[in-house]
Amino acid sequence: MPVIELKDVSKLYGFGDATTVALDEVTLTIEPGEFVAVMGPSGSGKSTLMNTIGLLDHPSHGVYKLGNRPVARMRSSRQAKARRDTVGFVFQSFNLLPNMTVLENVALPLTYKGLTKTRRLKQAGRVLERVGLSDREYFYPYQLSGGQLQRAAIARALVNNPSIIIADEPTGNLDSASSRVVMEVLSEIHQMGSTILMVTHNPELTRYASRVVFMRDGAIMSDEQSAIGELPEMIRRRSFFVRRKTMADDVAGVSALMKPVPDTPSKRPAVKKSAKKPATRKKTYTAKKPVAKKIKKVAKS
Repeated sequence: MPVIELKDVSKLYGFGDATTVALDEVTLTIEPGEFVAVMGPSGSGKSTLMNTIGLLDHPSHGVYKLGNRPVARMRSSRQAKARRDTVGFVFQSFNLLPNMTVLENVALPLTYKGLTKTRRLKQAGRVLERVGLSDREYFYPYQLSGGQLQRAAIARALVNNPSIIIADEPTGNLDSASSRVVMEVLSEIHQMGSTILMVTHNPELTRYASRVVFMRDGAIMSDEQSAIGELPEMIRRRSFFVRRKTMADDVAGVSALMKPVPDTPSKRPAVKKSAKKPATRKKTYTAKKPVAKKIKKVAKS
């Protein structure tokens, strides 16, 4: 039984002539335990698809089933409970609260379950140990590196034991070394049976996925299974034909910037402007001379 099933799902924003189609009749089925990487250019609908699957947004048309249950028939409170218990989110910007320790940040989602503070902190500590941050429990976010912050965000997503992990550009703000650590953590979570959906712009990260979906203009253009550790055929084909920038292109760009801008001749000649100024000066001097003579006559008398 598929854990996620979308059939002809569309998402529209605006109305009339200003309508924007974010998702265009998307049909997608994801089985439990899959690692799906979603790729595509900016504005292709990747984040809208993730928000729809994660119950953060509602489709305008179509049918969405989460665990064989139609989402449209769920009440808002039921959807909130499913989002809390079934889906864990990992964002690009971490979204950790700066005035709370790492342990308190990870334990925060358990507050809505009504657990005591002691049980919340114990469960958060177990998850932090799972992602290799047991020695950073009482650190604040500003005391951690980027890779450690993302691992803390992953721990927060795992603290409710969700069956689905949605990672939206989880390595977008990290260097290559930290990205590798984060992807190894996600790979370990996948091997333990979780279903992972990851949005990425980096083709190299598709090596961790068992399936790659490519989107464009709100629609799924290709959907390909791949062996973990290898680049999918679709990614290799696209990377091979992409023209790479050479040194000659850089030199040509610098040369274009260094070219001088030609002077544009003014429409009105400068001679006419200078000819008008002396005329105004003569008028002012002739007006002042009679006044000066009157002052001299008064002084003599």
